[in-house]
Amino acid sequence: MKNTRRSLLPLLLTGLLAPCVAAPSVATARTGAPPAASRPAADDIRARIAAVPGMRVVKENPAPDGYRSFALAYRQPVDHRHPGKGGFEQRLSLLHRSTGRPMVLYTNGYDLTYQDPAFRAEPTRIVAGNQLSVEQRYFGTSRPRPTDWSKLDIRQAASDHHRLIRALKPVYRAAWISTGGSKGGMATVYHRRFYPHDVAGSVAYSAPHNTDDRDDTAEDRFLRRVGSPACRKALTAVQRAMLGARRAEMAGRLGRWAADQGYTFRTIGSADRVLELTALQLPMVFWMQKEAADDCGGIPRPSADGDALYAWFAGVTRLPAYTDRHLAPVTASYYQLGTQLGFVSLAAPHLAGMLRYPGIQEMRTYVPRSIPLRFQPDAMPDIDRWVRRHGSELLFVYGEMDPARAEPFRTGKGSRDAHVYLAPHTSHLASIDKLAPRDRARATAALRRWAAVDIPTAS
Repeated sequence: MKNTRRSLLPLLLTGLLAPCVAAPSVATARTGAPPAASRPAADDIRARIAAVPGMRVVKENPAPDGYRSFALAYRQPVDHRHPGKGGFEQRLSLLHRSTGRPMVLYTNGYDLTYQDPAFRAEPTRIVAGNQLSVEQRYFGTSRPRPTDWSKLDIRQAASDHHRLIRALKPVYRAAWISTGGSKGGMATVYHRRFYPHDVAGSVAYSAPHNTDDRDDTAEDRFLRRVGSPACRKALTAVQRAMLGARRAEMAGRLGRWAADQGYTFRTIGSADRVLELTALQLPMVFWMQKEAADDCGGIPRPSADGDALYAWFAGVTRLPAYTDRHLAPVTASYYQLGTQLGFVSLAAPHLAGMLRYPGIQEMRTYVPRSIPLRFQPDAMPDIDRWVRRHGSELLFVYGEMDPARAEPFRTGKGSRDAHVYLAPHTSHLASIDKLAPRDRARATAALRRWAAVDIPTAS
């Protein structure tokens, strides 16, 4: 299960399920950087980047044709309000094409461990630009030691982005565009709220917007309507089997697997608690991955063979990802969800009498008790007001089948050059390319306008 940590992220509405995050094919990447002798010294971008105060060039990576790829580290303060009180190095990945091309600031909302250094986001390809991928604070190697969790909030993260842009704009003087998907799309909007003039425009893909964490009825309504009645009925039958007649069998399988691997469930509590949590979330994660209303994805019958039923359920819900070993690296995400972003607690009247653990869907379930969680209910309404009253140069792209669009970002009377598009027959992997032709043309034109480019679509 070496990919278990990566596969956990769909449950968090992750940027790794964001549009266009698949790595380019091997054929598009060079086997190595060109020899130093072939690069004119006067135009050595590596030297120029290394000269930026606080920036460190870690290494040069293989890159797509026409690019150079660098692993970077940039010194950031733990607290931007008090920059003298400690710092950390934020991990970055730079795809350099030309200082005369636009720069795309890309965030997946998490760490860069699983992102191919040669990956180009959709806006980067459309504008044939450079790309700076940013690891979010408190993820991956970008974590202060000791860890003061109170400094992990949306404004501090936005200030990381702001400071990076200020540092690199003397090198990359053309237009800057920001983008991200899912949680990364959310971070893109938060950055714009606090620093609206840092970039010329922003594209947020599949970004949920939970303005009232006490009210999840929008998600409940969406899940009652999405897909075909046959698929919804089949999912309900699996939920009831998992928490009814097959519960002991399935929890036992999960527990034995964890014991064989040396994994534990101390944070969530037990294999049975994990089974209940994932059974509750099954419809949401199922539809995040499906792109056809009648695609039941081989949903097994409740009476299916135990191996087949367990394998399907574990594959959809990523059961092993709830072990302590795989939860620990993404604690920061659950902390953010539990303090500012909010998350979904799905209603389940069809499971009445089967649930054993009240409140199991709350973020406290995922975060060790040693880390304090206090939810800030004003954070998301503030973002909502800004988007509706002042948001400008914004593109929001959602998939028709994606539960993330149950509570989307919406524009308002004060929004300027801000647009929300829906990609038909698409899940959490929405993209501009999947929009209807007219919407695709409009979104692409807006992006090129912001980037101040007039070029054919890049490959």
